[in-house]
Amino acid sequence: MAKSAITIKDVAREANVSVATVSRALNGHDNVAEPVRKLVRDVAKRLRYTPHAAARSLSSRSTQTLGVVLPDLYGEFFSELMRGIDGVATAHRWHLLVSSYHGDAQQRGAVLQAMRGRVDGVLVLSPYAGDTEALVEDLPDIPCVLINTPLADAALPVFSVDDHAGAMAMTRHLLASGYRRIAFIGGPERNHDAQQRLRGFREVMAAAGAQATAIELPGAFDEASGHQAGLALLALPGLPDAVFAANDMMALGCLYALQQAGVRVPAQVAVAGFDDIPLARFVHPSLTTMQVSIAGLGEQAMTHLLQLIQDPQATHAAGLMLVPSLVVRGSTAQRDPV
Repeated sequence: MAKSAITIKDVAREANVSVATVSRALNGHDNVAEPVRKLVRDVAKRLRYTPHAAARSLSSRSTQTLGVVLPDLYGEFFSELMRGIDGVATAHRWHLLVSSYHGDAQQRGAVLQAMRGRVDGVLVLSPYAGDTEALVEDLPDIPCVLINTPLADAALPVFSVDDHAGAMAMTRHLLASGYRRIAFIGGPERNHDAQQRLRGFREVMAAAGAQATAIELPGAFDEASGHQAGLALLALPGLPDAVFAANDMMALGCLYALQQAGVRVPAQVAVAGFDDIPLARFVHPSLTTMQVSIAGLGEQAMTHLLQLIQDPQATHAAGLMLVPSLVVRGSTAQRDPV
């Protein structure tokens, strides 16, 4: 017969304290003397006692778990974002329940529905334009923080990146560096970040007038679409002076296509990206980009969510708009003005 599981009563009996004292000691309550807390923890460790998560949730009305809902789990952006989120959660001894809805609004609703009762709060990244009404309806009635999500009002805190300003800054940098024929590789059509980056590029190029020529190519925020765009540029009668990709993954794909064809970067064509993923500094030449603290974005959003959970009645900030900064590396170079 299998040995019975160790219960909280076994720990209390062995430590010669009450069940309530064991519960308070193991759950970090202040009203337990430190020697007693140490004794209880030592006994629990020796007996290999593991608190029953469901029972603890019922007694404390807390799951000690937070939900993270993302459109995808693939790519360095999401990896860096999760690094920031996980760091804060771990430091505060919270668990994470992470799920992806693969860009499907109905699946997102199903994921959020499945998290009801299982988490105390949720972080949601939903970058799709024109989709916020459905998102708000899907959100569970618990503390929620949105990341990179276009929201018409300030009903929920949103932590995001100023994509428009970042794209304008990069386009101005390329023009100021002497590049005049500039190709832009865009992101998914419905993606709000991609729309704002394209808008910033178009506005600066339009303001430059006849002295600048813009070329626009489609992309999907991944290496493959960046590589495909690079091949499309190679098929043109003349190469552009520079390529500005709406994210680093596409910039790296384009860089690879150009280098495969023997095009020298930046001597013949400059390449720039957006996000400053870790890989951007380790390719050759290293990538000029707009730096966004992706992990920092996750850290700040998670910290804010924990604040909402700990003090739901307090007045908290509506969120934060992070302004990216230009990082100039080897993939672009100053040209003599024409």
